[in-house]
Amino acid sequence: MSERVVLAGCGDLGMRVAQRLLKRGDEVFALRRTVPQDDRAGIQWLRADLADPASLGGLPGGVTQLAYLPAPDRRDEATYRALFLDGLRHLLEALDSSLLRRVVFVSSSAVYGEHGDAWVDEGTAADPQGFNGRVLLQAERWLQQQAPAVVLRLAGLYGPGRTQLLQRLRAGQASVPRTLPHWANRIHVDDAAAAVVHLLDLPDAQPLYLGVDDTPLPLDRLYDHLTGLLGVLPAKAGAAPAGVGSKRLSNARLRASGWAPRWPDAREGYAALLDAAG
Repeated sequence: MSERVVLAGCGDLGMRVAQRLLKRGDEVFALRRTVPQDDRAGIQWLRADLADPASLGGLPGGVTQLAYLPAPDRRDEATYRALFLDGLRHLLEALDSSLLRRVVFVSSSAVYGEHGDAWVDEGTAADPQGFNGRVLLQAERWLQQQAPAVVLRLAGLYGPGRTQLLQRLRAGQASVPRTLPHWANRIHVDDAAAAVVHLLDLPDAQPLYLGVDDTPLPLDRLYDHLTGLLGVLPAKAGAAPAGVGSKRLSNARLRASGWAPRWPDAREGYAALLDAAG
């Protein structure tokens, strides 16, 4: 049976989710403040602002699934609260929540704090270091009291159009800790989209999953591999990324549910990006 799905926010990740949903025959509505002029191969665009409840009056009825994956246009606490707390509440109030069979909320591994080189999974206590993690954690907890929700905490996304790291390494603008290991956790954007669609339909889903590839890497090992691919000098030694915390994320629960990454190791994924770019 096809689903009527709303994507709240439809940027790069949302477009990849939409393409997968359309391919399987679902009816897809995508909510954005500005919408493309073309129909994007069957997506039904809704011009609305999650922070403005008055703009949400034109939502379709009969929505059975919701993926909440907006991308903030500014990195400050007020923007995050307006989007992930107020916007989420506004949207659920505008939809007929009695028909919703599944909500997937795309969150972030930023809700975890510093764990050194220890493994982190869904049972690890959240301890966000930054405002973004704190707001997302608050939104997760609120949502799971309101709807049949599944939270997907994604690691760092990379993929086509997400090559800022490669650009910084090529320009010699990146630094990396080399004395104490700081672990990098990544997921290819196509694998993240596949995880969202998988969780929208997963029977008896658990309330929380980590979205990450199979291969956490010390950050210096990842950077050195990438500079080798680029043929440039290794990144200079520097401080660990601020507000993130070191940890190794486990995807064991998501894998056990039937999902598997196409790109299990970011080194292979980045190499494919470079090959595609010529």
